[in-house]
Amino acid sequence: MKHIPRKRFGQHFLTDPAIIDAIVRAIDPKPGQPMVEIGPGLAALTQPLAERLGRLTVVELDRDLAARLRAHPQLEVIESDVLKVDFSDVARHLGAEKIRVTGNLPYNISSPILFHLLPFAHVIEDQHFMLQKEVIDRMVAAPATSDYGRLSVMLQWRYAMENVLFVPPEAFDPPPRVDSAVVRMVPRADYAPLNVDHLSEMVQVAFSQRRKLLRHTLGRWLTERGFSGDFDVQRRAEEVPVQEFVALAQATSS
Repeated sequence: MKHIPRKRFGQHFLTDPAIIDAIVRAIDPKPGQPMVEIGPGLAALTQPLAERLGRLTVVELDRDLAARLRAHPQLEVIESDVLKVDFSDVARHLGAEKIRVTGNLPYNISSPILFHLLPFAHVIEDQHFMLQKEVIDRMVAAPATSDYGRLSVMLQWRYAMENVLFVPPEAFDPPPRVDSAVVRMVPRADYAPLNVDHLSEMVQVAFSQRRKLLRHTLGRWLTERGFSGDFDVQRRAEEVPVQEFVALAQATSS
């Protein structure tokens, strides 16, 4: 029976064989590697990954799709909302120090998924995600550009990232109204350990009024916390490099 894509799950199924092949080549799965795919859907990417890996763990929220996937002999299915999945537990269950993660993420909750994965970066080898191209542009943006923002800072603190493939709307059924792309995210070994929630709050305050100087937003936040260190608030948030935000988060973390 044909599966009808569910709007509430943001379902757009990848159907273009050339694009699927290009994504698999970018991921470069090797036999025996522990990998988790988020939102496998109709298994367009799942099948070639499972063939190369031998075994694949998948996270699927849609009850009907999860039932179909369980019939596949090479898959282990976690039927759950990915935002509730503890990836440290998944790694332990797979007997792996580190796991690889991939998926065509639902565009309506892609940022929450990326933030959910942040605290598990220490058990992740790499991540390859299909996302809205506009989101990836923000993820990899440099300071002093219009795309640079909270997402850029939070993710560049913890990952080295690159846009590895452009994916047009016609590669999907139904076609989304936006261009897509595939991003590679490799957790940094040289990252500065800090409290993720504290960094997130600070960066959110900084970018809350992008056009204003930081003294109107982050300046007040720093004053409330009794910060008397050296930080130039006569700039806009988009002018501050990631390393400076990270250093400030470390200096203000109690």
